[in-house]
Amino acid sequence: MLIRCYRPGDEALLVDVWNQTLPQDGITLKRFTQKVLLDPNFRPQGLWVAEHDGELVGWILAVIDHQDTSHQSDDQGWITTFGVAPPYQKLGIAHQLWEHAEQYFLSHHRHKVMFAAYAPNYFLPGLDANRYPRAYDWLLHHGFSVLYSPVAMDKNLVDFCVPEDVRLKQQELEQQGCVVHPLKSSQIWPLLSFLHQEFDRDWERAVRTALLGSLSLSQIWVVAQDDQIVGFAMYGGYEDIAERFGPFGVAKALRGHYLGKVLLYRTLEAMQRQGLHSAWFLWTGEREPAGHLYLRTGFAVTRRFHVMVKTLSPKRTP
Repeated sequence: MLIRCYRPGDEALLVDVWNQTLPQDGITLKRFTQKVLLDPNFRPQGLWVAEHDGELVGWILAVIDHQDTSHQSDDQGWITTFGVAPPYQKLGIAHQLWEHAEQYFLSHHRHKVMFAAYAPNYFLPGLDANRYPRAYDWLLHHGFSVLYSPVAMDKNLVDFCVPEDVRLKQQELEQQGCVVHPLKSSQIWPLLSFLHQEFDRDWERAVRTALLGSLSLSQIWVVAQDDQIVGFAMYGGYEDIAERFGPFGVAKALRGHYLGKVLLYRTLEAMQRQGLHSAWFLWTGEREPAGHLYLRTGFAVTRRFHVMVKTLSPKRTP
C-alpha cells in the first residue's frame, strides 16, 4: 500500500473512489474541481491518497487557510473529507492517511483540527453519524470530540403561501420604515458593509462570490431601514443550486422584532414563484433562534451532523 500526495491526473480516480465509499454523498468531477482544486487554500501536500496496484483506494483532505491575513486561524486546520473504499476498510489505511495529514498540520504549526466546518468549500458541515457510524467511531477513537451539532432542513414549497398575519406584520414594519424587497444595485455596497459588521467574513464572501457569478439581484432579499440594510436572505448562491436557501440573517439589535420572520416568508414566496418546489440548507443550530424560526415556518430536520475537533500535540523525536 502506497501513501502519497495528490498528483495531477488523480482527479477522476479520486472521484471514483469517493463515489464507491460515499455513494449517498457522491460528487462529480466538476464539483471536485471547484471545491478542491480551485480552492485558494488547496495544496497537493494536504491531499493524501492510498494507492494499491495503481488503484486509488482511500484519501484524506487536510486544509490550512493561507489567505487569512487577520491571524484568526493561525493555529487551525480542517479535515474536510476522508474515506477508504469498502474492500480496503479495517486494514489501518485510514490511520496511515491520518498520520500524514497530522504531520502536514504540525509542520505548519496548526494544532487545532476541525472536521469539517471549513467554509465555503465544505462538502458536509460535519460527520453524519447516522449515515456513517464507523467513521464517527473512528474519529472518536483518534481523539476527536464533538464541538457542536448542526442540522440540515428542508421545506416543501408546493402548497406554500404567506400567512395573513405575516403580511399584516410586514405592513406594520413598513409603517415603521422597514421595507422588504429584492436587492437593488444601489444597495450592493450597503449590503456588503452590513455583512462585514454583523457576521463573519464567510457570509460576505458568499454574497460577493454569488454576485460575481450568475446570481440575480432578485435572489437576494433585504430589509432596508433609512437607506441602511438591516437584514438579508439569499437563495441559489451556492454552486448555482437554486433551491439551496441561505445565508439569512438580521442585525443583532433588531432581532425579535419579526424582521426575520417576514423576510424568510417573502424569500420563500419568491422561490416558489420562480417555480421551485423546495427550499433546503445544510447548517443551522436546531435549538438556536433561527432553528426555532425555521421549524415554525414548516422546515423539517433531514440530517444531523457533528462538527468535531482535536488538539494535536507536537511529535517528539527520540
